[in-house]
Amino acid sequence: MQPEFATTFSLLSALFFLLTPELIPVSEAVWLNIPKTGTKCVSEEIQSKVVVLADYLVISDEHSIFPTVSVKVTSPYGNVLHHSDNATHGQFAFTTQESGTYLACFEAVGNSHGNKDISINLDWKTGIAAKDWDSIARKEKIEGVELELRKLEGAVEGIHENLLYLKDREAEMRIVSEKTNSRVAWYSIMSLGICIVVSGLQILYLKQYFERKKLI
Repeated sequence: MQPEFATTFSLLSALFFLLTPELIPVSEAVWLNIPKTGTKCVSEEIQSKVVVLADYLVISDEHSIFPTVSVKVTSPYGNVLHHSDNATHGQFAFTTQESGTYLACFEAVGNSHGNKDISINLDWKTGIAAKDWDSIARKEKIEGVELELRKLEGAVEGIHENLLYLKDREAEMRIVSEKTNSRVAWYSIMSLGICIVVSGLQILYLKQYFERKKLI
């Protein structure tokens, strides 16, 4: 039984690593170069009720210069989820309340950067990747294969939720497309009707004009 279980677990693990990057945005490390004047933003489309965890760190090549940035994270409806000024590093975490595009913006503060661009390392995690599996393992006293199975279970749940989200989005887009097609059809019919009426009026006017001039 052990070889069969090992084979099954290997197949599940392979399925996890193949499907997770496609269907679940889990973890993304981003290297940002912020201009000395201006703002650099990172965005991601996330569905509702998803845990988001991110760490950011300002990188400086010169030890004498300690650049700082202003950090602002907003929801799709413009609600501020995190805001920090004069930061060299930090962390923000939240659970999404609505589906849409979440935005994290970084802006250089004052002259702390020595008139140079600023580099920031951003580690952005969502969903299953944002969970602290070490704490879960210690709390529930699980390890090894059981822990990996718990991770696979969480990945499957995330895939299922993401598929439902994509299904809902597809239904919304289909409704919008059908409404747009209906409006275009009515607009075309109305335009054709207006052209016919205008043409008829032009013919009637020309006929009356030629009759008054006794040309016909």
